[in-house]
Amino acid sequence: MTIADNIILDNLQVEQKIRRIAFQIYESNSNEEEIIIAGIAENGYLFAEKVHEVLSNISPLKVELCKVYIDKKNPINAITTSLTVNEYKNKSLVLVDDVLNSGTTLIYAVKHFLEVPLKRFKTAVLVNRNHKKYPVKADFKGISLSTSIKEHVVVEFNKNKTLVYLM
Repeated sequence: MTIADNIILDNLQVEQKIRRIAFQIYESNSNEEEIIIAGIAENGYLFAEKVHEVLSNISPLKVELCKVYIDKKNPINAITTSLTVNEYKNKSLVLVDDVLNSGTTLIYAVKHFLEVPLKRFKTAVLVNRNHKKYPVKADFKGISLSTSIKEHVVVEFNKNKTLVYLM
C-alpha cells in the first residue's frame, strides 16, 4: 500500500480545517485584544504558524506565536518556550499540536502553562485520535479518528503542501 492509498486529509482539506479552527479560535476570543498561539515543537509549531497566519488575516486580534519545547521521550523534563512567562501571563493562550494521540505531550504542556495565570486557556489539534491515556481533550480539532493502536498518523508539512496520512 502506498501513502496515496492512506491519505486522510489532502492539502485542500488541511487548509479548510486550519481556516475553520482559526475562525473558532477567533469566535472564542472575540472579546480579547491579544492572543498567544503556542505550538509544540516541531510539527505542532508548524501547524501553529498556519493557524497564526489565517487568524491574523481574519481578525483584528494581535496574534503572537510561541514555540513550546518539550522532550517527547521524557516529558517530565523542564519545558521551555520562546516567549517569557511575562509575555503570555494574564493573556488568552491556545496550545497547539498536530496530533493528539495518547495525550502525553499535551498534558505535560498543559501542566507547564497552568503554573502561570492565564486569562483563557484552550487547546487545538489538527488530528484527534481516540487512544488517550490522560484526561486531556482538544477544544478545537480538525478531524477526529478512531484508529487501531498500531496505526500511526503522520502529518507532513512541506513548503507548499500538507498531507495527513495513516501508516
